[in-house]
Amino acid sequence: MSMPLRQSIRVGRYLVGQKLRRKQYFPLLVELEPLFACNLACAGCGKIQHPADVLKRRMPVEQAVGAVMESGAPMVSIAGGEPLMHPQIEVIVNELVKRRKYVILCTNAALLTKKLDKFRPSRYFSFAVHIDGLKERHDASVCKDGVFDEAVAAIKEAKRRGFRVTSNTTFFSTDTPQTVIEVLDYLNDDLAVDQMMLSPAYAYDKAPDQEHFLGVQETRSMFSKAFGDGRRRKWRLNHSPLFLDFLEGKVDFPCTAWAIPSYSLFGWQRPCYLMNDGYTKTYKELIETTDWESYGRGKDSRCANCMAHCGYEPTAVLATMNSLTQSIRALRSTS
Repeated sequence: MSMPLRQSIRVGRYLVGQKLRRKQYFPLLVELEPLFACNLACAGCGKIQHPADVLKRRMPVEQAVGAVMESGAPMVSIAGGEPLMHPQIEVIVNELVKRRKYVILCTNAALLTKKLDKFRPSRYFSFAVHIDGLKERHDASVCKDGVFDEAVAAIKEAKRRGFRVTSNTTFFSTDTPQTVIEVLDYLNDDLAVDQMMLSPAYAYDKAPDQEHFLGVQETRSMFSKAFGDGRRRKWRLNHSPLFLDFLEGKVDFPCTAWAIPSYSLFGWQRPCYLMNDGYTKTYKELIETTDWESYGRGKDSRCANCMAHCGYEPTAVLATMNSLTQSIRALRSTS
């Protein structure tokens, strides 16, 4: 992934270590969900569809930190739900940072300005704010007016205080190459976030909106047009060059869901956070008892239209590590 040089070197050493140990399955990043509750009700999300008793639960700090340490992953993305609703979220972050894990806290930013005092800037920590389009498009996506303005104000304040702030944008079938260009231009040039992550919408079974998820051909067409005329090179995209090639349809990859495992209130989710084929209590059990070869496009019908970063970004990273040409290409894109 395109990331700060220090982090790239650390992750690169980790990957080389796994290869030297001849490990077939290992985590690159853990998706940690310490709660499912959220202060928004986005139409494309299925997380808040859980029963009320589940939405009231909060993962203990020791459990959250223990799961990440058990996995051995160098990076962790804390999501939910809305993680800033967790009463000890800053403790979870601080404990992971103490252990030199690179922590990304994903948030809709509605609570961010109020919570900023609980955090301290660190090279190991960043906020990832969800921005699903410009004002009208974003507010429609989260089903609430005014959220875009709150998120923009929170990003500006966090950056003013010295935090690293990235963005995360999901694109649906209602988007066009032009809307992709407009939001990435705004985030890159006007709002000046440190880096941007993007993803084609993926089909949560419980999401209220089941009509606007992108298919593979739609995804490739939209991104190849949006990335044209040299635009891709000017944007600070938080992805490996090969993953961006994948979105454009220039290359194809198998899914490596095992590289970004998901840990939630229910345990380790099999095989990834987009599907639910059961849970395991330990990371070791997840790796050893999941039939990883049965998932991915062409293998499982539920994967037919998935091009999500959780399955394909790690494949692109591993392919980059195995190619001197691609490694040099990736280093050139590192900020």
